[in-house]
Amino acid sequence: MTPTRSPATGPTVLDLRGRQSVRATFKLSQKAIDAIGLVAVHMGIKQKSLFDHIIEDMDAMEKLARSIRLPQFEKIPRRQKTYVMSRRTVDALSEVSRAFDMPRDALVEYAVKKLESVIQSEKRRHEERKKLAADVMAHFEKGEQLYRSVAQSLGKDDPFSRHLGKAVLAARKTAEDLQAFLNKSRVLEDF
Repeated sequence: MTPTRSPATGPTVLDLRGRQSVRATFKLSQKAIDAIGLVAVHMGIKQKSLFDHIIEDMDAMEKLARSIRLPQFEKIPRRQKTYVMSRRTVDALSEVSRAFDMPRDALVEYAVKKLESVIQSEKRRHEERKKLAADVMAHFEKGEQLYRSVAQSLGKDDPFSRHLGKAVLAARKTAEDLQAFLNKSRVLEDF
């Protein structure tokens, strides 16, 4: 029987152990490794949290385990990769692996495939962002042209010009941030 947590006593030792980070090594396809990295880096999700999300749903993992065909899995070229996971996630993975006589590597490989729809959706959004970026950058350029016109007309030290100048500087910083985000998102194009 698992000890329960009471408000007066706080978390149990088992709760704390479940959150403890451990290293786990798997043999995965390059595509799965890339998907994990892409979601973690591009979408700002820690790999540990990502594994918690995709593996700790026991019902989904059991359903996944029933659908895996080992002969097909064994044909996939794979390489070894180590990840940091919570002990609870590793335990859940091991439990499903034992219950269905399924290699943990196969469970992780196919669980990561669930991320492909998220990545494809984000890839479409990236293409749309690229199209919109040209309009956004043109808008920022108009603001800079307006500022130059106002500064020429009123002078750079005029309070109106200074306020507009601050807005243009903020807009320029935003434009740079948007461009940096688009550059970072280019990894989606090759997935």
